[in-house]
Amino acid sequence: MRTYRGLFRVPAYPAFFLACATQVAARTVAGLALGSLVYASTGSALLSALAMFGPALAQVVGAFTLLSASDRLPPRAALAGLPLFLGLATAAQAAPGMPTGLALALVLAQGVPAALGGGVRYGMLTEILDRDGYLIGRSVLNMSTGLCQILGYALGGLLVQAVSPRGTLLISAALYGLSAAVARFGLTRRPARAEGRPSIAETMRGNALLWSSRPRRYVYLALWVPNGLVVGCEALFIPYDPGHAGVLLASAAVGMLTGDVLAGRFLPPGRRARLGAPLRLLLAAPYLLFATRLALPVAAFAVALASVGFAASLLLQERLVSLTPDELSGHALGLHTAGMLSSQGVAALLAGAMAEATSPAMAMTILAALSLAVTLALAPGLRPVVRREASPVDQVSPPR
Repeated sequence: MRTYRGLFRVPAYPAFFLACATQVAARTVAGLALGSLVYASTGSALLSALAMFGPALAQVVGAFTLLSASDRLPPRAALAGLPLFLGLATAAQAAPGMPTGLALALVLAQGVPAALGGGVRYGMLTEILDRDGYLIGRSVLNMSTGLCQILGYALGGLLVQAVSPRGTLLISAALYGLSAAVARFGLTRRPARAEGRPSIAETMRGNALLWSSRPRRYVYLALWVPNGLVVGCEALFIPYDPGHAGVLLASAAVGMLTGDVLAGRFLPPGRRARLGAPLRLLLAAPYLLFATRLALPVAAFAVALASVGFAASLLLQERLVSLTPDELSGHALGLHTAGMLSSQGVAALLAGAMAEATSPAMAMTILAALSLAVTLALAPGLRPVVRREASPVDQVSPPR
């Protein structure tokens, strides 16, 4: 089993890690700055939320149009070019007199290629670490994403007050530039994993091929739907307990970090398959307690315990990689990321609507019950199976 120390001894991983972490920090700082700028100019909480989370919702467009490029572009060039584009768009949003509508249009324009970025990034990870090392490498990236988001929001809040939202956007653009520079000069050149020219038709063909496999369909649904519904629960922390929402969010972060460490570092391969199902149930079950009013310590413990269950997604991603041909690994992982973020955005909107009709606590309970129901319905298709030769479906040639 790999160790964290050994992971960072892999020649390309430190630069890859730094490029990814810097981009997450840039995105977090930019979202907070633009959300503050839009709210100050419009007074609209909805538009402010769109400024912060619009890119996640826009990824579904990229999933249907751009993912064929994930395996057909040289990964170093793509990992350097994407943050450069995002940095230029962010700098444009900082321009004095920028209309709010145009700034929001740029937000959506940034979200579309982000689906491609996820495919390139995680497809390259399978090359740097090979398939057996994917889980621990991805767990470290997950942990760094959480840490960068916490630090990014804290730093972004200070910068918005100290140098204004527009100045903070420029700092974020510089962080994007740093990510591009690290990718360009810190990574070695690698050929594209697949031949052919990317196109919308090839993206749709690749999506259809990935979806045509019954085992992969179950994995995708398990990655998208139960997790998204639980993120909908988290989206209600503020209306549930406005004075202590930060405690609940921090508890969720601690639980997720714990789960990532356990799954990525301490679970041997033989136990991963057996613990996948319990972790998927753990993800939602503690939220059923919110049907009654909980004391803050109990609520925080329930949230932290549930968030350990997010480690199940790491195990499912490892399974997805094992079910996917090398030529489609970037496409497959990009589709996972785009679908996950889109489902989380939809679930957050659904959670808000349910909370308006009932109450935040009742909405959280209903979403948790739905998550458990979906998990149980998908369980038959996710049982561990004896390894066998690829099925005829998986032997179909990937899109060219």
